Amino acid sequence: MKKLSKLLMTILVLLSITTNAQLKNKVTATVKIYGNCGMCEENIEKAGSIKNGANVDWNVDTKMATITYDSQKTNLESILKQIALAGYDSDQFLAPSDTYSKLPSCCQYDREAKIADISNNKSEEIVNKHTDNTIIQETNQLKPIFENYFAIKEALVKTDGNTASTKATALLSAINAVKMELLKSDEHIVWMKVIANLKEDAEHIADTKEVTHQRDHFNTLSKSSYQLIKVTKQESPTYYQHCPMANDGKGADWLSKENNIKNPYFGSKMLTCGKTVETIK
Repeated sequence: MKKLSKLLMTILVLLSITTNAQLKNKVTATVKIYGNCGMCEENIEKAGSIKNGANVDWNVDTKMATITYDSQKTNLESILKQIALAGYDSDQFLAPSDTYSKLPSCCQYDREAKIADISNNKSEEIVNKHTDNTIIQETNQLKPIFENYFAIKEALVKTDGNTASTKATALLSAINAVKMELLKSDEHIVWMKVIANLKEDAEHIADTKEVTHQRDHFNTLSKSSYQLIKVTKQESPTYYQHCPMANDGKGADWLSKENNIKNPYFGSKMLTCGKTVETIK
């Protein structure tokens, strides 16, 4: 039994070393995260870890977590927010009360952190930050994402591969500029699910002038953008539209600022093919 325990410990150490070695822009931080037991350890480490992006190692005795992450892919605030959304407090973020209450009884630790519940964050409102006594106002972090998405859509309506490529490059810059710590809780959850796909599709569209290839990736870009815009407060309605003829007859969707149909998959060949299937407010 002792030999087996030693073997398992060795495997875990090797896995941790391998994961950390894959982090290119490595930053390490030690943070207190509240929890009780081995199940808490598993939940905390799973919630905060990102493949090739972050690794969390939590000690059940000291309640201290060693967090190693790639600073180009995520940040400490984002990781701690994910852990809080799984039900575990830190001194930076307090888990939503309803999430904490759903933890197994053995995991319901004494709540010592004295900060605001993460579910009360309202990043759609203006957040003030003080830097060198100057107030910098941060607004909706995702607005540039959607603006560049719509610009790509308009370029594809015109079958303009050059402009679509340029706007996709701008979209990549907007994605990289998002400050995840300012996202609302539900926005943050969806953002972490779609960010990799958003980047991949934007990169493909940016790297070519060939419209057919751009339209293939605009299809999947639209799916990710739809998930994101559904949880984002908008100033005006957005229209989710569908063309049954696109994608080799399998159908494809897109987002539009206007209810009128301007098909990005066919352009002038079938400009009005499609219909609005949902109005997002």
